[in-house]
Amino acid sequence: MHAYRTHTCGELRKSHVGETVKLSGWLHRRRDHGGVMFIDLRDHYGLTQVVFNPGSPGFGTVERLRAESVITLEGKVVARDESLVNPNLATGEIEVVAGEVSVQSEAAELPLPVFGEPEYPEDIRLKHRYLDLRRETLHKNMVLRSQVIASLRRRMIEQGFTEYQTPILTASSPEGARDFLVPSRLHPGEFYALPQAPQQFKQLLMVSGFDRYFQIAPCFRDEDARADRSPGEFYQLDIEMSFVTQEDVFSAIEPVMAGVFSEFADWEGKGRTVPEGAFPRIPYAEAMAKYGSDKPDLRNPIELADVSEFFEDDSKTGFGIFAKIIAGGGRVIAIPAPKAAAEKSRKFFDELDKWAKKEMQAPGLGYARLKEADGGGVDSQDPVLKNFEPALLATLLEKLGLSAGDGIFFSAGKKGEAYKLAGAARTKVGEELGLIEEGVFRLCWIVDFPMYEYDEDNKKVDFSHNPFSMPQGGMDALLEADTEEKQLDLKAYQYDIVCNGVE
Repeated sequence: MHAYRTHTCGELRKSHVGETVKLSGWLHRRRDHGGVMFIDLRDHYGLTQVVFNPGSPGFGTVERLRAESVITLEGKVVARDESLVNPNLATGEIEVVAGEVSVQSEAAELPLPVFGEPEYPEDIRLKHRYLDLRRETLHKNMVLRSQVIASLRRRMIEQGFTEYQTPILTASSPEGARDFLVPSRLHPGEFYALPQAPQQFKQLLMVSGFDRYFQIAPCFRDEDARADRSPGEFYQLDIEMSFVTQEDVFSAIEPVMAGVFSEFADWEGKGRTVPEGAFPRIPYAEAMAKYGSDKPDLRNPIELADVSEFFEDDSKTGFGIFAKIIAGGGRVIAIPAPKAAAEKSRKFFDELDKWAKKEMQAPGLGYARLKEADGGGVDSQDPVLKNFEPALLATLLEKLGLSAGDGIFFSAGKKGEAYKLAGAARTKVGEELGLIEEGVFRLCWIVDFPMYEYDEDNKKVDFSHNPFSMPQGGMDALLEADTEEKQLDLKAYQYDIVCNGVE
């Protein structure tokens, strides 16, 4: 018999009943039922319930051990009574009646419990990371990450890509963030830069004749933490292709992404799905106009609308604030809130206004609650729409597809600022009203990004993403863009995949 185990803690089934087995693992938890000792023994693969009867050789040893002690035990597999079967456990039909036990590593008092996963401060979790990683959720996340990477590799190879590793110590190149620098021992005063992305190396591979490259690439960026990215370093699926069009890229990558999401959508039985068919393709300008974001969450049905034309003449609206903003070159963007007036109190609308001021550092959100008018039709007693001419109000509501019982929020200001607030408000309103579709991954392409954008801080036109992109129209279009206005109109062959609002 093997020195440590004949089976893992997630392996035993009813077919093993009657066998003598040896298991090794961590003492996950212990329970004393009328003198009979039950423990859950845990390893990488799962849990097995082990029974120690009074007088058995290992009873006294297990009785004194703390949780997370590492033990090896030998015992016989028996079937559980049908009333005691645990359907939530892969090994739930059996238990092991143990005899001998040997202690591999006895645990001291734990600074961080593993069983139950109670919330603990991050500094304690990081200090005792080896305990934190034993917890079920983190352990499963690590396994999921490994399986996703393996799936990506397999699918990329099926699409004709070859994996190459590129250097980590390199020279600095413009990528949009600060570099991490490593001093050179052989060249005092000189530094290597850790790559923000393998951009130049993968292009070197292409001009060297390697056709389709991919890499699960480490990227190092000296930037603040993001909600969806670790500070300092992260990994990305990095690709490059030769002699291809934008359509070729989409055709190669869509099956990979759709396949990976479909494979893991139902991870842990959560019942999530991925819609079939090609990913929707949304031009950047359309995404900003409809969703106020270049990474829209398509589970949210709310679409924004530019309603500036309705507020230009304050003699018809009785609301001069928006008219002044429009006269100064600003825009007014409407965020529909279906059923909000019928289902929410005024406090809901006021809280959204406070949120805009506090969280978004904006002047605020205008709003209007729609109700049935006394003489028929729809009106509102809130200041933004209270004095609207009836015909103009009817046209506005028709454009927005709204009626009595609905609500509207308004974001007004400079175009970029108005859309930024409107996009964030769209997400907030969708969440607050429970409009976000659950149990689905909605992927899309955002295409036709602008090649350039105006840098307000430095008062100049600069690349919107990075210079490693082809302008639509090729070099001719680039050379003809000899004014700032023409440069800002130039689009690039740049595109992002977005899933549920995450790039």
